[in-house]
Amino acid sequence: MTNNPLRFGRREAFGVGAGALLSPLSIGAAQAATPRLGPARPSFYRFQLGAFEVTTLLDGYVHTADPHQIFGENQDPAAVAALAEANFLPADRLENSFTPVLVNTGSELVLFDTGNPAARQPTAGNLLSAMAAAGYSADQVDVVVLTHFHGDHIGGLMDGEQPRFPRAHYVANAREYDWWTADARLGTAAEGGAENVRANVVPLAEKMSFVEDGQDVVAGITAVAAYGHSPGHTAFHLESQGRRLLLWADTANHFVLSVQRPEWHVRFDMDKDAAIATRKRLFDMAATERLPVAGYHMPFPALGFVDRQGSDYRFVRASYQFNL
Repeated sequence: MTNNPLRFGRREAFGVGAGALLSPLSIGAAQAATPRLGPARPSFYRFQLGAFEVTTLLDGYVHTADPHQIFGENQDPAAVAALAEANFLPADRLENSFTPVLVNTGSELVLFDTGNPAARQPTAGNLLSAMAAAGYSADQVDVVVLTHFHGDHIGGLMDGEQPRFPRAHYVANAREYDWWTADARLGTAAEGGAENVRANVVPLAEKMSFVEDGQDVVAGITAVAAYGHSPGHTAFHLESQGRRLLLWADTANHFVLSVQRPEWHVRFDMDKDAAIATRKRLFDMAATERLPVAGYHMPFPALGFVDRQGSDYRFVRASYQFNL
């Protein structure tokens, strides 16, 4: 027997444990249950890129059944399911997010893409609230860059008949503008998209300028041709004080099904062969140069790297690299 007050035997331990089990029951009876708060998602992520301050903004997300209806159209459904499962993803559904990017260069506030219209998806169209959470307002934006004219990129341009970014100048690719605004689109499968462009982009034409491959939007932000997903789909290269970032827009629409299989057809790619060539070229560039990337449909915060494994590629999601 010992007088050490910190030492007790198994019999005492069971006695204490039994008493401890009784106490929460009596306490819980007098307390209301803590309400469940539901899943939570961050709406923005900010980091320093040289002298640039870069903020990725979650406009929202969408859940889709049957990934094969979008990815791997030229493949057997079983191959798409197998690749998803090999990467610990469900084979029968997927999530895709929408992530515009805001860049403060120190002299201009530049927004890349504007997300969905608020009414398009119940879980998307939240760009302005994400901007507000990040400390910005629409009237602070100096330049709006449109990587292409699909609805989930131009949906936030207008508020009714008024521009949502009243002070902004707009930048796009000329072939993208010309293709979507041509009368030849009317009466075709592209008519719905063309009407959307006429409602959201054309009213801003007087404040719009156009860039081609290799041309600068502002100092340190350069256009990179990435045609295929759409006729004038354009990526952008950012560089400040030796730090670099590739905004590849919709070059890859999924971090596994597009990156690991760049040759697979994607439903939303308007020129399938050109889109495949663009993926391979930009993936090779990112992997060879160890160039960090931001992808509009990559998992939020939409940042990562491309790793080459033999002839294959893999998207490596960022952890703390952008915090250093």
